[in-house]
Amino acid sequence: MASVRKIQITFDCADPERVARFWCEVLGYVAPPPPDGFDSWDAYNESLPPEERGAWFACSDPTGEGPRMYFQRVPEGKVAKNRVHVDVRAGTGLVGAERLAVLEAERDRLVALGAVCTNVLYADEDNESCINMQDIEGNEFCLD
Repeated sequence: MASVRKIQITFDCADPERVARFWCEVLGYVAPPPPDGFDSWDAYNESLPPEERGAWFACSDPTGEGPRMYFQRVPEGKVAKNRVHVDVRAGTGLVGAERLAVLEAERDRLVALGAVCTNVLYADEDNESCINMQDIEGNEFCLD
């Protein structure tokens, strides 16, 4: 039997710290403390050559249960739909109108942080409601 392994989710983006801090707010994750010898991430970045400043950022689940999320700067912008996306499980265990109300409240909270709602999929005879979203750089995710 194979052992369970921890995973890291990596995002290619233009502004790693900005996107990481958005996801901290979405998931309740925390940013790591600045590297040893630095009082802040700004101080650390100022110590780097200009081309390396702000090249990456990370955040993690403070409980240690969820995957670490890593954000790396890339030169190209997003050009197509993500082949893999994050599902934020805001409505787990809920059904019908109660589930939709929780998802819509979470959607509204995330829109206030800069996310974009792209589609609300309402419950039908086969599926419960979910909401399609984009983060602050256009990466797709779902409220599920």
